[in-house]
Order: sequence, then structure tokens, then C-alpha cells
Amino acid sequence: MKILTLTALVLVTSFATASAAMAQDVAAGETSFHKCLPCHSIGDGAKNKVGPELNGLDGRHSGSAPNYSYSDANKNSGITWNKEQFLEYIKGPQAKIPGTKMAFAGIKNEKEANDLWAYISQFDKDGKKK
Repeated sequence: MKILTLTALVLVTSFATASAAMAQDVAAGETSFHKCLPCHSIGDGAKNKVGPELNGLDGRHSGSAPNYSYSDANKNSGITWNKEQFLEYIKGPQAKIPGTKMAFAGIKNEKEANDLWAYISQFDKDGKKK
């Protein structure tokens, strides 16, 4: 019985530690967003640039930011942005949506990509933090 209890305790501790290690860091995501700033904006007063503004990205259909000229590939991708879609996309935009105009090598580091999503997804469609 003691071994079973000890094993359960070790497993719970391991899962808790792993979860903490993968916790998203909004401040680190904001720093990572500096890579995006040449082409994208977010927050109050965000405007389309070379790429679309990213307010309200979580739940938004790909190719639907107002007044932005998307590639047909992006408009027709059928993607509704969420964490899973974003994490796959940000690794290699051209691989996820062949023909997209987004010329970016991608973010391969899983923690950085999760932090970036934490930062981006906190903004609603009006640029206010949720």
C-alpha cells in the first residue's frame, strides 16, 4: 500500500511539474511578438500592415480581417483560428497554408509559440484585453 501511495504521489508531482514548465508566459509572448511587429499589429488602434491586424484572432476565420487583401489560399483554407491551429501554423506558415503571402520562417520552439499564443489570444476583436 505504501508503494502504491508513493507511486501515485510521484506521478502527481511529475504531472504538476510538467504543467508548470509548459505554462504560458504572456510577458514572454509579448517579447516574442516583436518578431511579428514589422507585419502585424495588435491591441487598441491596431491597423492592417503588410499582414492583417491580429485582434480577436482566437475564433476568427482565416482570411476574414476587415479591409485586408488575403491570398486565395488563406481565404479558402477553412481554418478557424484557435490554439492548436495557430501552433501548427506558426511552426511553418507555408507548410500549413501553401500559397499564403506570409513569408516567415516560423517559430519552432514550442514554449515560445505557446507564449506567443497566450499574448495574442488575450486580445478581443476590439483590441481590448479579455
